[in-house]
Amino acid sequence: MNDKQLFLQIHPEDNVLVALQDLPAGMEIRFGDAHFRLVGGVKAKHKFTLEPLAAGDEVRMYGVLVGRTNAALPQGETITTENIHHAASPFELGPRKLDWQKPDVSAFAGRTFMGYHRTNGAVGTANYWLVIPMVFCENRNVLVMKQALEEKLGYTKRSRDYEPEVDQLIELYRAGSTVEDILNADISASKRRDSGQRLFEHVDGVKFLNHQMGCGGTRTDAETLCGLLAGYITHPNVAGATVLSLGCQHAQASILREEIAKRDPAFDKPLYIFEQQLMGTETNLIQQALKHTFAGLMQANQLRRQPAPLNKLCLGLECGGSDGFSGISANPALGYVSDMLVTMGGSVILSEFPELCGVEQNLSDRCVDEPTALRFMELMQTYAAKAEADGSGFYANPSPGNIRDGLITDAIKSAGAAKKGGTSPVTAVVDYPGAVNKPGLNLLCTPGNDVESTTAEVGAGANVVLFTTGLGTPTGNPIAPVIKLSTNTKLFERMPDIIDINCGTIIEGTETIQQVAHRILDYIIDVASGNVQPKAVLLGQDDFIPWRRGVSL
Repeated sequence: MNDKQLFLQIHPEDNVLVALQDLPAGMEIRFGDAHFRLVGGVKAKHKFTLEPLAAGDEVRMYGVLVGRTNAALPQGETITTENIHHAASPFELGPRKLDWQKPDVSAFAGRTFMGYHRTNGAVGTANYWLVIPMVFCENRNVLVMKQALEEKLGYTKRSRDYEPEVDQLIELYRAGSTVEDILNADISASKRRDSGQRLFEHVDGVKFLNHQMGCGGTRTDAETLCGLLAGYITHPNVAGATVLSLGCQHAQASILREEIAKRDPAFDKPLYIFEQQLMGTETNLIQQALKHTFAGLMQANQLRRQPAPLNKLCLGLECGGSDGFSGISANPALGYVSDMLVTMGGSVILSEFPELCGVEQNLSDRCVDEPTALRFMELMQTYAAKAEADGSGFYANPSPGNIRDGLITDAIKSAGAAKKGGTSPVTAVVDYPGAVNKPGLNLLCTPGNDVESTTAEVGAGANVVLFTTGLGTPTGNPIAPVIKLSTNTKLFERMPDIIDINCGTIIEGTETIQQVAHRILDYIIDVASGNVQPKAVLLGQDDFIPWRRGVSL
């Protein structure tokens, strides 16, 4: 790609081209043997036909079926939700296709990051203490602990303090200002609020989770929640946890302990579980929880960062607010990073199963053996059937923002999203809320919902998450740093408060995918070492939503 390119064919078998810039109606297009004019204007990120198509013809991108036409389309016609519909190829168990081109990783030979070494051999990129409710009934008590501890310990996380704006609005109101005066007032007087100095220098924070599960739903939901919470408690970025239980809920502490033992049979982190119905008063519960949490923080503060090889990294791969450039800039760059880390013996997690619709054959063929391939196919088929039973198939996955910016069908979105996983063999397929314990590329069954999927990836063991976006999204995670990568330069410049890395240089032709991937991996090492905090961490973007199976795409 170079800076003079106006459009792109992603794969030689594609019968549509991608506009890299806004293209006017009537523009002359010359591509290979094709010579035609655009029927109408084509906005950047959108696609137009390379050849005339009859009604019902295949629309192909990334070399796969992504839709079918609703009516005959002339050459040079923009594809839209009106003139094509979602379609994807069926898949079946095929021969193993495990040959792949390993990238050159000599530039990172011998590189390390500074991490927190745990007794089970895992290495954290951060060192947090967790306060967790077993059931939504305890959310208020978790909040009480947060109000008591967070600011006193120096962990308040706000990059801006907006109280001065509110003070100005109050003054204007008291001075008799009208609604119009208020709306036109300049209140840009906010200032950066710095948290007080941390009492525990080597503890990155106390993270207070809450959720709406644990009881009242199915027992399976409660057991799944226990598995997810166990994933967070045993996570290498976590030093220990305080757990608040009511006592009568489905999600019992005994189930949590069983799930912890599954993930780490020799678990030895400080873990304090308090049951309110046994302890009596709220005062007794909170006082005991505060004392034990403080004692746990004293233990956690004894840990120090030490060098660790890059194969101790486990990268979660995520995308949200995707656009028509996601599959040709940021996602392929992440794919190259994934292949580099796999080559060096690390782990990567590709999730969001609704956004793998249409590329099942490629991924199942890349599974290391037939049982792994069959497991992936079974999970995809079961999830798709459950979504249909709930009244919405995978075809409904693209959001209005996705469609507005060129992702017309789920298969188009999926084909680009899968690029995050690179080209290496699939070493394991994990169902939610399981843990990733094999190096290489792991497929984790999650919904396409950004926060639910990110929550699950971290629960599975990701100690850094890479999150691509074309439209902008502020998603973060309580315990794992989430690095945001923009697919285009305009977004990077428009939302610098949430974006860490610009991959739009690939679209502009000023950098190659490999060059951007090297830049990303350098940044990951800095983040993993605690030298740099991504924007989501600086903003205190602690998003945590457990997945209620089958309800979410």
